[in-house]
Amino acid sequence: MNTSTQDFADTLRIYGNLSLLEMAPVLLAADRIYPGKTLLEHGSVMALWGLASDLASLTSAGQADIATNSETQALRGAAAHPDLRFIFTVAECPYRIVARRSAGISKLADLRGKRVGTQLESSGEFFLDAMLRTIGMTVQDVTLVPFMAHTDAPISQLPEQLRSGKIDAVALWEPQVQRSKLALGSDAIEFYDPAVYTEKFNLCTKQANLDDPVMRQRIVAFVAALITAARRLRVAPESGWKLVAKAANLDIDTVREAWPYFNYPGTLATDLLDVFERQEGWIAKVQGRAPRTREALARLIDGSVVREARAFTAV
Repeated sequence: MNTSTQDFADTLRIYGNLSLLEMAPVLLAADRIYPGKTLLEHGSVMALWGLASDLASLTSAGQADIATNSETQALRGAAAHPDLRFIFTVAECPYRIVARRSAGISKLADLRGKRVGTQLESSGEFFLDAMLRTIGMTVQDVTLVPFMAHTDAPISQLPEQLRSGKIDAVALWEPQVQRSKLALGSDAIEFYDPAVYTEKFNLCTKQANLDDPVMRQRIVAFVAALITAARRLRVAPESGWKLVAKAANLDIDTVREAWPYFNYPGTLATDLLDVFERQEGWIAKVQGRAPRTREALARLIDGSVVREARAFTAV
């Protein structure tokens, strides 16, 4: 085996959405903490099987060893690939709706009939629907305006579309919501409830990787690096700001102002199964299939990796 091939074989291949602040611990771990070689690519959990995502925003080529996604997208992928395993919660963030007061919006119910920009069949649409259901409405009561990165209507256009009045509200993830709020200034009003929806952005792999002793050792070591990264970000958040800004092509001010909405827990969320169960009915409807049982969803979660990783880090 020649040197270049050996180097690639020894490289941990990590895929994730590089436009997100959720990636901060992954960027920090790969750049400054994990002792081995890494290859960090834009993509989704579908890369675990060498597949491109069905979402234009997450298209990729190649094969991942580990990959990140919101719980919504990872659950979508796991429907066809039940060997997917959730092994670590990289970030948690409550989504927000930002709307224009000048569009006659002063309370959540005022969204009825309004034009709301979001990404369809995503955690953004699920969040919007969940928020509206708290007041007896659903997404059927608003006009959904679809946006998605790497399409003719990228989510980066949302702030300007909102400011110019082409849409009335935005329901999505950071940093586009923060950019939208800044674009509106005093005309902005926001709605969110962490109890209704807080995104769980997770690191995933597949069972075959966990069954391979060499690959498992690399994955455990990277999760240990993520635990250390999460600790550093809590005491020195600026250590992640520049990495996120560079990867996502954002200015530091946007990253800094959106940062307080994020939690980097440094572990595997204990409420994942409950979150899965709340979302499964909606995801199954989107995919046109029967919902999975709680028992089937539980098999997607593997807490053994984070337990082993703690042995590498100070408690």
